[in-house]
Amino acid sequence: QAAKSARTVVIAGVPDGLLRDDVMTDILMIHFQMSKNNGGDVEEVMYPTVKKGVAYVTFEDQEVVESVLKKDEHRLEDRRLPRSYPLKVTHYCENVSSFIIYLVVLP
Repeated sequence: QAAKSARTVVIAGVPDGLLRDDVMTDILMIHFQMSKNNGGDVEEVMYPTVKKGVAYVTFEDQEVVESVLKKDEHRLEDRRLPRSYPLKVTHYCENVSSFIIYLVVLP
């Protein structure tokens, strides 16, 4: 069982305020489970988060993270959405916030 952070991706560009949070969580889970999106078994979707339009998706297998990141373009599409939305998918990094603080504090 790889560390959870290694099996998690950050999703930016989630359309905010269009649907109930639980519905958007469902749509994200479906998107990242589909083979056409290079997806796989999703362990957890964290949405909403502190940042607007950002979600965290944790997969059961770390290999799925690599395959999802290799896909050129992720477009969130669902009949409940008025249109498709481009998503930015990146590696999750626990140290991002402490790294930013480090940059700001040091001249």
